[in-house]
Amino acid sequence: MRFVRAELGDIAALHPLIESAYRGESARRGWTHEADLLDGQRTDPEALREIILADNQVILLARDEENIAGCVQLTRLVNRLAYLGLLTVDPDRQASGLGRQLLVQSERFVREQWQAAAIEMTVIRQRTDLIAYYERRGYMRTGEHRPFPHGDPRFGLPKSTELEFAVLRKPV
Repeated sequence: MRFVRAELGDIAALHPLIESAYRGESARRGWTHEADLLDGQRTDPEALREIILADNQVILLARDEENIAGCVQLTRLVNRLAYLGLLTVDPDRQASGLGRQLLVQSERFVREQWQAAAIEMTVIRQRTDLIAYYERRGYMRTGEHRPFPHGDPRFGLPKSTELEFAVLRKPV
């Protein structure tokens, strides 16, 4: 597996991979989906384009030969803090250790490239199984919660008004 930065030419393959892992029936092949909590899109090609072109963001790809098997979005924040989001593994490859590899590569990247001291993420609070997964990898709940962007279809269509994010953080 090679871990490389996404380029604009990757969007055509990257976007459907992300959607297949988070939404709809295809997502149900894996265990990390949000299909029970949200309908609609997870992201769109324009948002991916903006991330790739941003100076303070990167999407790392996990490439197996020419195929994209997974990805993760990283954002440089202030005070030596980085943000991890959009962790995606092809539903047919989940439970193979690729998610763990993406986390390790992300932590290494933000530490070495941005001199980050910690990395944080937000996880839908109702995703207790996913939060437990991250806790087993050293991420800790901060006690902070952030609102879900209800009413903004760019982030999906919530099936509940109760959705909110839990903030997790890990020193790197």
